[in-house]
Amino acid sequence: MKKYIIFLFAILAVGLTSCNDDTEPGGTSVEKMAGDWWVTATAISNGQELGDVGLGHFRMYTYNTAANVSTEMWLEDGANFWDYKVKVNVDYNNRTFTTNDFIDNTSYDCKVKITDGKILEGAALTPSGMPADSIVYMIQFDDDPDGLTYKVSGFRRTGFPADDF
Repeated sequence: MKKYIIFLFAILAVGLTSCNDDTEPGGTSVEKMAGDWWVTATAISNGQELGDVGLGHFRMYTYNTAANVSTEMWLEDGANFWDYKVKVNVDYNNRTFTTNDFIDNTSYDCKVKITDGKILEGAALTPSGMPADSIVYMIQFDDDPDGLTYKVSGFRRTGFPADDF
């Protein structure tokens, strides 16, 4: 009987010491700018909007780099528009992003330029009428035969079916 009591205390001791609090992993350095987005693209030539490029709403993504610093992030369209993935410079406090000039696209051999990128917290309305973060930026591609600028704008994906396209 004494052997069973010692065994019971040993099991309880192991069981109670293994119940540690979960540690909070924290977020990434650009967590308020990172996300999945529903966006549209509008063609622009000589400052004049030419209209939607005909894709309707498509998803694009922003996320931290492996360096996990607040001065850069990845911006990509998941091959939903032009097939681009570029590392952009970030001003995290102002929620803005840009490239200095045309930079290499990691998705395929072309160069991409991003200007006037910004994320506005709570500035968009989703299809269900709920507020969400807004994203907008201008993008150019060196292999665009028409040499157009495209305005990409939309809202952060909520995950609710009513807000998806």
